[in-house]
Amino acid sequence: MKKKLNGLRWWIISLICLGTIINYLARNSLSVLAPQLKTTLDFTTQEYSYIVAAFQVAYTIMQPICGYVLDFLGLKLGFALFAVLWSLSNMAHSFATSWGGLAFFRGLLGLTEAAAIPAGIKAVGEWFPAKERSVAVGWFNAGTSLGAMLAPPLVIFVATMHSWQLAFVITGGLGLLWAALWYFCYDSPQNHPALTDSEKEYILSGQKAPDATAKPKLKEIVCSRAFWAIALPRFLAEPAWQTFSFWIPLYLATERHMDIKQIAIFAWMPFLAADLGGVLGGYLSPFLMKHFKMKLVNSRIAGVTLGAVCMIGPGCIGLAASPYTAIALFCIGGFAHQMISALLNTLSTDVFRSNELATANGLTGMVSWIGGLSFSLVVGALATTIGYTPLFVCLTVFDLVGAAIVITLLRNRPSVNE
Repeated sequence: MKKKLNGLRWWIISLICLGTIINYLARNSLSVLAPQLKTTLDFTTQEYSYIVAAFQVAYTIMQPICGYVLDFLGLKLGFALFAVLWSLSNMAHSFATSWGGLAFFRGLLGLTEAAAIPAGIKAVGEWFPAKERSVAVGWFNAGTSLGAMLAPPLVIFVATMHSWQLAFVITGGLGLLWAALWYFCYDSPQNHPALTDSEKEYILSGQKAPDATAKPKLKEIVCSRAFWAIALPRFLAEPAWQTFSFWIPLYLATERHMDIKQIAIFAWMPFLAADLGGVLGGYLSPFLMKHFKMKLVNSRIAGVTLGAVCMIGPGCIGLAASPYTAIALFCIGGFAHQMISALLNTLSTDVFRSNELATANGLTGMVSWIGGLSFSLVVGALATTIGYTPLFVCLTVFDLVGAAIVITLLRNRPSVNE
């Protein structure tokens, strides 16, 4: 008989967080190497934006498809399969000899990495009662910024000591190890042999009983008010994270004249701040419910609004005379964005049923990545002509508008778990 583990749901979220770290470590390897690869493979800033766009287009298209596959196959097999595929795609970057080759392999990576967030949200919906979900999402969502934070020192160390090709191989290979770990350690609460009876009862008592036979209905999801209440704010919030993830190293190199070693020292800091924002944003919701008697959905909305106000910080980066002040403002932006992101993702678990959760989250993710893709192309086209300053101001405006939308469409809405 397999040993029972107390607090197994937190071990599950730790496993998801680890997978998300590895996913984002692979994803951010390119942006860290961009200043070096621009010279080595001889491509322009605009051509770099096309490489980024290849990932974004593929990721955008695949999010709802990945979500549907995960709802259909289940998390155990589905997430492991996607992890193997994204790992091999990232390792293949080492064969690129031009920006076109990078764009091709980047597209393959986007097709496969799109499963990570829908999978994590679906797992939270299965393993946590409603009142704990924002905390769980905050912790697993911290993996996105932890992966981005680890990328600069690790990738630059490997590239400096050996080659940029090996950096892609190592960051991809880690995913293969995680895929095996996931497949052999994960199962649903209904089937996991290490889950105690008391914890199982606690989890299920805080959830509405799922309809195991019901399949997700795309038309019903897309036509709902709840879908657009989350999709539109995510569309407006994603440009900030795409900018931080793909453009900070290049911005520091071209506008703040940092070399690759200085980038390795400083470029991870906004992502450490993002970790704190995601985790503290998760704890904010139960704090507001306990001390201010807010309803569940309203407590999420309050956190989104606070994060949007904090996004005023990165809007002021262009005014910073010192590169260190600019990095500090990037840190405020990372903190604010992950607070917004974690709570918007948590809202999906509040307004969608478990049998449609991964599909719905994939669809809202697709809308959000359309926003991120569009803005990255704008950055690539305009950064060298009008500069980065007005583009950073746009990020502030976007999130303030997004907060207004979610307030208008979801305020006082009951959770599906109530």
